Amino acid sequence: MKKDRILNPEITAAVAALGHTEYLCIGDCGLPVPEGVRTIDVSVTAGLPRFLQVLEAVAGELVVESYICAGEIDEKNPETLRRMEEILAGKPVRKVPHEEFKRLMEKAKCVIRTGETSPYANVILIGGVNF
Repeated sequence: MKKDRILNPEITAAVAALGHTEYLCIGDCGLPVPEGVRTIDVSVTAGLPRFLQVLEAVAGELVVESYICAGEIDEKNPETLRRMEEILAGKPVRKVPHEEFKRLMEKAKCVIRTGETSPYANVILIGGVNF
């Protein structure tokens, strides 16, 4: 369920259409998207926009119940993890191996591809309800 403020019409539609327990993924520019999963590619150049910028905007609009990320982020990209945890404060997290994360993406309603180039900068947001 959507709150307000995102300007990109494709992201706005994806957020508004996401139901309870459905998956919306935000990923780096190298994350392979499973065949048949809708992709909104907002990448402009390497590093633009950043994963965290897009996550912050989407998390400000979407009712998030919980989220999933790759466990490898703990060691390979702790600063991004720290900021992700701040942005999604209070939301339960499930960490899985990156290969499992990629399999879970097959259930995503949408993947937003950013220009991010740092490792494991990917998240699956699980839709919540606002009541």
